[in-house]
Amino acid sequence: MCNIKTHQGINKNLCGECIELKEGYAKLRLKTTEDMIADEKGLIHGGFIFGLADYACMLAINHPYVVLASSSFSFLKAVKLRDEMICEANITKQEGKKHYMEAIVRVDDIVVAKGEFLCIIPSKHVLDV
Repeated sequence: MCNIKTHQGINKNLCGECIELKEGYAKLRLKTTEDMIADEKGLIHGGFIFGLADYACMLAINHPYVVLASSSFSFLKAVKLRDEMICEANITKQEGKKHYMEAIVRVDDIVVAKGEFLCIIPSKHVLDV
């Protein structure tokens, strides 16, 4: 069971379901659906792949205020309708409130996307003024 402390309003059908969570690490699963396809051949829009990786990074940090500051993300293979994506994210380096992350997305053990993320934990929620 994942004890999730952040991004509690996320739609898990669009961003992934936590299957493993420990300090500095998260593993999520996302089954692709018709709502995610970009064309008549069943290609999945990259935004859903990125969203899975982003959410995995948020959970690996698992702080209520964590936000994404920047990223570098590569799409390596196409993802299609009914594929099941597995994403693993972990902290590679931490400097105060800055967390440097790595996320790898796989389908059937084949890496389809990967990226580096910089996540920040502000002192209060970003919408609090």
